[in-house]
Amino acid sequence: MSALRIRPATHDDIDALLAIENAVFTTDRISRRSFRALINRPTAETIVACNEAGRIVGYAMLLFRKGTGLARLYSIAVAPDAKGQGAGKTLLAKAEEAAKQHDRFLLRLEVREDNMPAIALYKRSGYRRIGVYENYYEDHSRALRFEKRLRDDEHQDYVTPFYEQTTDFTCGAACLNMALARYVSRDYLDPVWEIRFWREATTVFMMSGMGGCEPFGLAVTAHAYGLEPEIYVTDTNVLFLDTVRNLEKRQVMELAQRDFRRRVEEAAIPVLNFAASLHTIRAAIERGHSAIVLISGYYMFGKKVPHWVLVHGDDGRHLIINDPWVEEKTSETASDASNLPVPYDIFDRITRFGRSNLRAAVILKGRRS
Repeated sequence: MSALRIRPATHDDIDALLAIENAVFTTDRISRRSFRALINRPTAETIVACNEAGRIVGYAMLLFRKGTGLARLYSIAVAPDAKGQGAGKTLLAKAEEAAKQHDRFLLRLEVREDNMPAIALYKRSGYRRIGVYENYYEDHSRALRFEKRLRDDEHQDYVTPFYEQTTDFTCGAACLNMALARYVSRDYLDPVWEIRFWREATTVFMMSGMGGCEPFGLAVTAHAYGLEPEIYVTDTNVLFLDTVRNLEKRQVMELAQRDFRRRVEEAAIPVLNFAASLHTIRAAIERGHSAIVLISGYYMFGKKVPHWVLVHGDDGRHLIINDPWVEEKTSETASDASNLPVPYDIFDRITRFGRSNLRAAVILKGRRS
């Protein structure tokens, strides 16, 4: 493989990619349509390895989480007649270089637990195991999760469990699931609790469809279950009414939020009418607290909707977030949404929503004694 050449994949390579895919994998194969879409996608990159004769003998495919320092090795495969000649090692190294070129410093992957050659390669290449997914593949086998920091050898372990929201509108509630699982009990990692939290914290309506949560509702709900919340919000008026034209819907939202604010006052929950600065959030994280923070969904998954994430870590250059939304349309898994490193400057940009640049956060302290 001394003459192995690595280059970006093109649509002309799809037949060769499919041949390798079908020869290597018996389940969970990438289809022709998916190869075509992924080669086109700006948040993905596919590279191929060609031998001296120009034949494609392997490929690697990366996915990039927008607005973060994370890349994911979605798939890597080497043709059976080219195995044992270093193609896999070369493709992995080139994939890491591609991730760096996209300004990513963390690369994650999943691998079948019975794929011992691949696991050995990842371990030799500096990857560390970070978890397991049960029933991950079509045949219900488990996947081992690995990651590697591409800029240095330091790593941190984070204690906040991840929870994926089960509906389009329960991101705020899912953040409460994760916070309560961290500070109180992992029993809160359950859809029954998710829906209960949503019922207790929702604005009832949003721009369309079911309602979403707002900061005062999240705070009173967190308080009811034993946490100590502190609200930061830049707008003292009723929130999320910009595009609500229905007068009855507006009235219901106003009444719900008026009730939340009354309950916040009764519970003596601190309210600060300015944005939680990066310094404020970092200081809270250093003290062992978490923060449910409003972001614009546009920066994460291309939709101009209000979205809540849980900030729970800080590595000195990035805030670490759990985003409860996993975008299945782009082949994401929980690995793409948990412990996401978001650079400080990007975090400042994404934590603004709507024309008014609304900024809102609920800092959560551990359970009251």
